[in-house]
Amino acid sequence: MNSAFDAVAIHARAEVAITVALEVGREAARFRRDLKPGTLAVENKGLQDFVTIADRKAEQAIRDRLLSRFPDDTFMGEESGGRSGEAGTWIVDPIDGTTNYIRGFRHWGVSIAFVAAGKVEIGVVYDATEDKVFHAVRGGGAFKDGIPVHAAATTDPANALVILGHSRKTSFDDHLALSKRLHECGMDYRRTGAAAIDLVRVAEGAADLYYERHLNAWDMLAGALIAEEAGAMVAMPDVHRLLAEGGPVIAHSPGLAGEFAFIRDIEGL
Repeated sequence: MNSAFDAVAIHARAEVAITVALEVGREAARFRRDLKPGTLAVENKGLQDFVTIADRKAEQAIRDRLLSRFPDDTFMGEESGGRSGEAGTWIVDPIDGTTNYIRGFRHWGVSIAFVAAGKVEIGVVYDATEDKVFHAVRGGGAFKDGIPVHAAATTDPANALVILGHSRKTSFDDHLALSKRLHECGMDYRRTGAAAIDLVRVAEGAADLYYERHLNAWDMLAGALIAEEAGAMVAMPDVHRLLAEGGPVIAHSPGLAGEFAFIRDIEGL
């Protein structure tokens, strides 16, 4: 199925999404920075899922700014829901890494993807840690504040750094077993709690692997495209399945494909 959008339309959307991600990301960072201790309103939606005032404000701002420019597009956000459309849909996580944001741990970001005809055409991620924006347009490479980024050239597993996510929807015993296996290969590993940011760490070569067994589409689509366009090897289910039910994502340095093949086998990707 071919996209209804030509290169001009896609690039116009990418430019707007970059601006929106930077503006909304900075607004969220300023909102968090200006809060007095204990004043951030939090609703607990589950063991690993929190909503804040900032989440809702950020998503509404992203929705308003994107749809005011592109009113025929549809919108799907983590907080407000929505649906994917026949033509093009914005898939948005206004604050990816909400728990980090709540606690003042700066590993969080804004994730904006644009999907058309079952493919991710645009990925934009605001990285709060560095106050920078990563972006990619399918087929055009990956960039950090306009400068190209590339996956690491690592080939020796003893030099690898990996990031593992974990969802409470999946087995923690399996997570521990995987951590142990990678550790025994000599790899160092992290768990940081913000999938979009973890994926751009692979894109810029700071990490050699990001893997999580279950994520929602808004957590992964933008970062996965950026990692892929940076030269990382990326595997995940098709977009339609991810929009409906979520799923796994694997992104890794190409020189370690053999080391991580067993993870693809686990997921059947």
